[in-house]
Amino acid sequence: MLGKNPHQDLHRIAQKHGPIMYMQFGFVPNIIVSSPQAAEHFLKTYDLVFAGRPPHQAAKYLSWDQRNLSFGTYGTYWRNMRKLCTLELLSSLKIGSFQPMRREELGLLVEWLKHAALEHVSVDLSAKVSSLTVEMSCRMVFGKKYEDKDIDERGFKVVIQEGMKLVAIPNLGDYFPFLGVLDLQGLTRKMNALSKVFDQFFEKVIDDHVRAGDQGPTKDIVDIMMSIMQSGGTDFQFDRRHVKAIMLDMLAASMDTAASSVEWILSELLKNPRVMKKVQKELVEVVGLDRMVEESDLESLEYLDMVVKETFRLHPVAPLLIPHYSLEDCTVDGYQIPKDARIIINTFAIGRDPNAWTDHEKFNPERFVGSSIDLRGQHFQLLPFGSGRRGCPGMQLGLIMVRLIVAQLVHCFDWKLPNNMLPSELDMTEEFGLVVSRAEHLMAEQKYGHIPDPIESFNLVYKKNDKHKSWIDDASEQMGINEFNLVDLDTGDDGDNVDGNENLGDASNVNFDFSMTETPSFVQCEGVGEFMTETPAWIRSNPC
Repeated sequence: MLGKNPHQDLHRIAQKHGPIMYMQFGFVPNIIVSSPQAAEHFLKTYDLVFAGRPPHQAAKYLSWDQRNLSFGTYGTYWRNMRKLCTLELLSSLKIGSFQPMRREELGLLVEWLKHAALEHVSVDLSAKVSSLTVEMSCRMVFGKKYEDKDIDERGFKVVIQEGMKLVAIPNLGDYFPFLGVLDLQGLTRKMNALSKVFDQFFEKVIDDHVRAGDQGPTKDIVDIMMSIMQSGGTDFQFDRRHVKAIMLDMLAASMDTAASSVEWILSELLKNPRVMKKVQKELVEVVGLDRMVEESDLESLEYLDMVVKETFRLHPVAPLLIPHYSLEDCTVDGYQIPKDARIIINTFAIGRDPNAWTDHEKFNPERFVGSSIDLRGQHFQLLPFGSGRRGCPGMQLGLIMVRLIVAQLVHCFDWKLPNNMLPSELDMTEEFGLVVSRAEHLMAEQKYGHIPDPIESFNLVYKKNDKHKSWIDDASEQMGINEFNLVDLDTGDDGDNVDGNENLGDASNVNFDFSMTETPSFVQCEGVGEFMTETPAWIRSNPC
């Protein structure tokens, strides 16, 4: 009944059987929730009743017996742990302290992409964004970068993704407890091996921090947790097992979910060039062309925010969230929900509910114009981070990373699909896991700088004897400028109209060809003359 993408299968079944479905898997009752109204009942009206997490073999192995936030059993310990993480690890002040690091790592990626653009090679955006979020996450959590081989020969990303898949795969032992010891799917063996990989690496990280001591004013996540552990400043037992469990929580949340979110947003922008251009236009208006995007700019990028919301609507990175668990019997909308039932919130189905969204299959960021719908879990049409007591405490950090990465990449580069692929041909197939990613890596070609809206002609402004080079971005592929007017920047005198192949004489004998059949990355002015256009959209001052 359920295939490789169970969130899609459950959505199709719900279209026939309704927004609240009862499914018995083995000995475990499962309640599938597929509409905003039903989600509000489970996540708000009866939030406390459904705040539990079910017994889960993967969580036992990969969260140090459910000692982390994601899979922790609801109760006094979990509430205290969430409070600690919210106040000490994920506060606005703490998130802000890592801002210079995020900027530095993003700047390194931009520099790499600039060089790649000169070589006219396609870029594996999925891999590059994944590497970026790994570097950011390691520096926030550990205080430094670790090489892939430090954790396992497969590398950070692969190991984290394997953990996310093992958590998401239905385990027969969870539904038929007597089969658990047989390990018919081999999942227990894999989880046990993976838990040892994480445990050995995290022990090394903790030992490194103990040896290093207090090294400076900016403390990483492990520094803070070690201080809490050593001071005994909690009302509950807090030892190395808790530190390791929270480390994995933080890594998975900031690394895997952020990378997949950026990947889906860039996919939709490449599939919808109109939207891409509109995002670029907003970035030019808000940020300009003489500097990089700063985190302080993000709140002013309203259209980008709409694009992020629309992408989360169609591509929630955790489409089934983490299952909730009923702590007692409860009646919801006339349905009897038994104690110990698993509650599965299908945010994929909710984002495609025709009663909540017009043209629900269409990517249309403008649907959020004038809308109060946000991502904080108060509007149940859009629940990428969950809601209620079990809502994601790292939402603020995740959104900063996602919006900053997308904004900077779109601000610095024009992107298109490789090998003359049409936007409609881009494969959007999903690969299921706790976090859903693209089945195929996203490949793209980039050009440094922006391509303006088509124009027929322009004034070419020049200044002789300037020592540095300047760049003139070319127009769209449809454009082909054949004529421009020379203007001397020193005298203001107009020259004669010339075609793009004519020798410019006094202007350092530079030849231009604007009669193009295809668009180059840029036209570079050789020699000592500096050339720019009077059309503001064409002036590029290289902010990235």
